[in-house]
Amino acid sequence: MRFKVEGASAAAGANVGAASTVQDATEVLAVNTTANPHLVTVANSADTTLGTFNLAGGDAVVIVKATSDQIFAANVGVTLSPVNTSV
Repeated sequence: MRFKVEGASAAAGANVGAASTVQDATEVLAVNTTANPHLVTVANSADTTLGTFNLAGGDAVVIVKATSDQIFAANVGVTLSPVNTSV
């Protein structure tokens, strides 16, 4: 996977109230630093869930979202980083 890091990595919030736009990124690298799978949720700016998925332990994915969409995870062991895969 090739990408440019666009900002600092941070632990995901554990609920919609602690969700992050990840610096308004449209592409976000989500990394599960734990051994267990955790639910990751993408919500819009009105806190409405747009989708969820389980991120396996030790796995990483790039999430494509709108700048105002927010991400949170069931565990703070999931880290989120703004990236650009168009490099």
